[in-house]
Amino acid sequence: MTGSLTWQQLRDLKTSELTQAGDKWHEVSGRSASDRAQVDRAMSAKLRETEESDSAEAALGRLRRLSRNFQYVQTECGLVRTALNGLAGDLADPQSQLKHALEDAASLNFTVHEDGSVSYPAAKVDDLTGAKQEAPGGSSQGSSRLPLEPPGLGSPGQSLYPGYAGFRPVNPNAEKAQDVADRIARAVRSAREIDARYAKTLNGLRAEKGLDVTAATLRDVFRDTADVRSTAGMHLAEGVPEDKSPAERKKWWDGLTEEQRQEYLKIAPDLIGGLDGIPAVARDEANRNYLPVLIDEVARQGGDEAKTKLDALRMIQDKLGESSHPPMFLLGVGDEGNGRAIVSYGNPDASRHVAAYVPGLGTKLDGDFVTGTMKRAEDTALGAKEVDPSSASIIWLGYDAPQSVDVMSKDDAQRGAPAYNEFMAGLSATNANDDPHVTAIGHSYGSLTVGTAAKESGGIPGVDDVILLGSPGVDAQKATELGVGKDHVFVGAADNDPVTHLPTKGESALAAGPAWALGGPEGARRAGDLFDVGNDDLYFGKDPASEAFGAQRFEVDDGPRMVLEAGKFDAHSQYFDPEKDRDSADNIANIVGGRPEDIVREKHR
Repeated sequence: MTGSLTWQQLRDLKTSELTQAGDKWHEVSGRSASDRAQVDRAMSAKLRETEESDSAEAALGRLRRLSRNFQYVQTECGLVRTALNGLAGDLADPQSQLKHALEDAASLNFTVHEDGSVSYPAAKVDDLTGAKQEAPGGSSQGSSRLPLEPPGLGSPGQSLYPGYAGFRPVNPNAEKAQDVADRIARAVRSAREIDARYAKTLNGLRAEKGLDVTAATLRDVFRDTADVRSTAGMHLAEGVPEDKSPAERKKWWDGLTEEQRQEYLKIAPDLIGGLDGIPAVARDEANRNYLPVLIDEVARQGGDEAKTKLDALRMIQDKLGESSHPPMFLLGVGDEGNGRAIVSYGNPDASRHVAAYVPGLGTKLDGDFVTGTMKRAEDTALGAKEVDPSSASIIWLGYDAPQSVDVMSKDDAQRGAPAYNEFMAGLSATNANDDPHVTAIGHSYGSLTVGTAAKESGGIPGVDDVILLGSPGVDAQKATELGVGKDHVFVGAADNDPVTHLPTKGESALAAGPAWALGGPEGARRAGDLFDVGNDDLYFGKDPASEAFGAQRFEVDDGPRMVLEAGKFDAHSQYFDPEKDRDSADNIANIVGGRPEDIVREKHR
């Protein structure tokens, strides 16, 4: 088709022929993938040869070149197939609009001409006396732009009623014909715009004759993929069940053909990578494909905040390129707010024991997140695997945590809790085990987010145990409010962790400043003695480590005392680290790995 697309061509178009052509391109893509696999196996065989020679090196060079060619053909043919499918899908709507307009024209006995104009017959109308007057027929030329001047007013001298100048006879068919003509014009204009858009994209997928596929050529594939994504993205997005539950999304994904899944993974990975209910392996592949695109987008933003995120994204990309045990799965990534990243150590769909850790105060997508916060999840996975090899641990940065104590409120937790619960529902939908053991872990302000999620209707989906670490309170008075039973709520609170002694806002005001900042934990206790009977209330409710709260407190290292001058309180950050706090790390591992009876308990406060 071309920019001169007519309504007759649109009417007669068989979109199935476009999809059938796409299937042929897919066959070529599939054969190229198979041929590339054979070439790669041949390369592996050559590399295993013990005798080095010039001929062997030359053979390897030819095999590498052939593999790149097959890779290029596989990818480009897949892009052609996606574009043709998108073209067929996008043209379906204007074609349907056109056919409805033509049906209305036929039912009204109108004639649609080659240029899209619509003729209508004469009609008899009543004048003021009741006598019949003939309103002549005519023709309406469609316009794709609205609104239009309503028909009816004419030039003086064309009177519908004798003695009444200034009006012409109005044919009731005129307005209907104009409507039909306008709908035809709009359908054709829409189809032409779609056709031109896809034609430009498809023309851009052409390769030069005799092309030697080089590294530069493969970089052009990235551009081609972006072009197809821009053109066919709406077609792909229409099929994604964003407003459905994670379980329904899982069912949708399972119902797609492998070819359809590959379209999403390669052409529109951003639509799939963060979608709860999509299996972890698919999410990981989608996010790995999307990560270079996101890095490119953030690099163009400029500013200190963008640079901070950009550095972190590049660090994550580097880590994904390294071998790791347990393996990394990138379950989500984005630049919204303070940045987003969801990383699992171990496959959460295959593991019997899965933990999802929510970080807290001061966390954002930066270098410290990659080198420190992500390591906490990795340490948890390594420890849990010693308890049960079928274990995985996730770091979930799917919300904006407050960046300092001064701005802490419940708002961030209340916004983050629904997103966390949807993510956990996705884990329940995709885990292959009949009854997986799932642990929710909240550290620092993240414990408030977990507590808020647990108090939502139905609690945290699929969760069996809750671990609260370095908590300033979870907006609850009793462990039983978290929905898993008090015996399944576990608390780690270091005596030298000032966040676990944060006084209530009222206490802070009465003490003329935060007691923990003025005198450390002892200052907090003195303030508590004055203003908090029982000294078991914190910034966000009852102290989870207190007897009144009723959770299972486990042993942790007291940690170093807070250094006021430097603003350091390392005791708040070492719960996961087996080198700094072996007691806490082992207890966390036992809970996550399914052996809570092996934890070492500590007295309540």
